[in-house]
Amino acid sequence: MFVLDLIGVFFFAVSGSLLAARRDFDIVGSVMLASLVGLGGGVIRDLVINQGVPNAFQQPLYVVPPLLAALTVYLHVFGVRRLRRTLLLFDAGGLALFCVTGTLTALESGMGAVTSVLLGLTTAVGGGVMRDVVANEIPQVFRPQGLYAIPAVAGAALTSLLWNLDWFNVVTGSAVAALVFAARGLSLRHRWRVPLAGRAGSGGMP
Repeated sequence: MFVLDLIGVFFFAVSGSLLAARRDFDIVGSVMLASLVGLGGGVIRDLVINQGVPNAFQQPLYVVPPLLAALTVYLHVFGVRRLRRTLLLFDAGGLALFCVTGTLTALESGMGAVTSVLLGLTTAVGGGVMRDVVANEIPQVFRPQGLYAIPAVAGAALTSLLWNLDWFNVVTGSAVAALVFAARGLSLRHRWRVPLAGRAGSGGMP
């Protein structure tokens, strides 16, 4: 699961570096945005759990994925011409992996099932919110186009259920992540929408 967590950091970090390229940031800004989105959700989770120094600051290996992501985007490895599509693809990968590893970390720390689901959701969406706010974008979690938080909370709930049934392992955890990734991808492809907060829409309220 540590390896899956690092892969999740890398996926989210690539989305941060791609957004930095889209916003014409320099390479320093790319590394900073990659680190923010890749590590931010996990840091929030660890601070809430109150387990001491967050994992991102204890393990030197967590620094590698953001640096590697910034380098690969700089070298145009991931087809920077289609920035938005590629960004959403890697963002979905990070979302899928983090809702699983975030929930698992909370469960292993002794948190209850419901609390662990909420922390798994926080891990999955927290870094993305920071990334988008810093880059002056509307966070993906607040966009009605495409499901974002819903697949993440479903994946966190499945992880918690499997854990409590003693059915959780690398295979089942990877399967949950794959389901979340597929749900996010299908929602974008078919333009599924979350209902708006008010029927009046923009400008309709006094």
